[in-house]
Amino acid sequence: MNAQKSYKTATIMFYNVENLYDTIKSADIINGNLSPEDKRYQISVPEDSALTSGLEIYRGELNFNKLKGKNVIRKHILTDEFYYKGSKLWNSKKYNEKIRNITKVFSETGKTETQSTPAIIGVCEIENEHVLKDLCNGMKNYGKIYDFIHYNSFDARGVDVALLYDKTRFIPINRKRLQVYLRNEAGYREYTRDILLVEGLLDGEKMYFFVNHWPSRLGGEQKSLPKRMAAAQVVKTAMDSILKINTSAKMLAMGDFNDDPNSPSIKKVFHTVFKKDQVKKDTYYNPAEYLFKKGMGTLAYKDTFNFFDQQILSPAFVNNKDGYTFYKMNVFSPAYLVSQEGAKKGYPFRSFSGDNYTGGYSDHYPIYSIFVTELK
Repeated sequence: MNAQKSYKTATIMFYNVENLYDTIKSADIINGNLSPEDKRYQISVPEDSALTSGLEIYRGELNFNKLKGKNVIRKHILTDEFYYKGSKLWNSKKYNEKIRNITKVFSETGKTETQSTPAIIGVCEIENEHVLKDLCNGMKNYGKIYDFIHYNSFDARGVDVALLYDKTRFIPINRKRLQVYLRNEAGYREYTRDILLVEGLLDGEKMYFFVNHWPSRLGGEQKSLPKRMAAAQVVKTAMDSILKINTSAKMLAMGDFNDDPNSPSIKKVFHTVFKKDQVKKDTYYNPAEYLFKKGMGTLAYKDTFNFFDQQILSPAFVNNKDGYTFYKMNVFSPAYLVSQEGAKKGYPFRSFSGDNYTGGYSDHYPIYSIFVTELK
């Protein structure tokens, strides 16, 4: 009689948490004497502290070379909204509820299948380290110890991407911020979120994670498409360079791409496929496309669902049977994450309707993938 095989699982999730700002008006202090890879290069501080520091407010192009040797203040454009006198009347009570809401989602995503919380969590629309620390502290209520990796970006709204990870399962080795350079029609620099690259060991196996939040469709899908094509090319170039060194590298690019799985930024740049038997060495695997074809989505607009939140996998997650392999992807959308009434009934139960706080979670559903490895 053959002994029954045993497997270990890992959940990797991504969640656009919708404008997770703290309650303090913030500004960034940029220290151009440090390497841009140093997390102290650009730190978020209370705006009052920044303005009384004696440093000048920087109004030039935000460029690593132009900032070299400078120690300056960089203001945000939306921070005035997110405090108690701002247009959103944002206060500690609302903020703490939002933290509890998001950590509840973290704790339950993938748990039905794995009986555990996610090993890796990618997030976007977070303001700074303060909110990430509060999210990690919130996970302690579920008996879990998480840490995070994050850089402040030059995004005009002051929101960034980050990676949270279960400290008992993941050990970071290297981290890097990848910038997307955009110019508007007048030739001036446009700022978007950096792409976060983290290399580390998940249960002892080396993996690479790219966390993304690509430029929005503001101004129209087609007119704004070149910006997302540019972001996609930055990620694809980085992933290809890793594959040139190690064809069996396990890489996962996750994020809010502001495009669907069949959009040119995904299909044409990454050459994605959605069937496992189509995965070759020169393709990337996008399981979100299969779910999208089934009519699923992660956010709704004008009564139509889009699937902007995706995970793109390197071939080794499908073809390499050693270590973790891809098992399944899903959208996490329990009833409490769905609006039950009003004009947005059936949409994700969001945190804001204009300037009004609705007590919800996010205008996006999280996605998650489950990976399995056989225990020897």
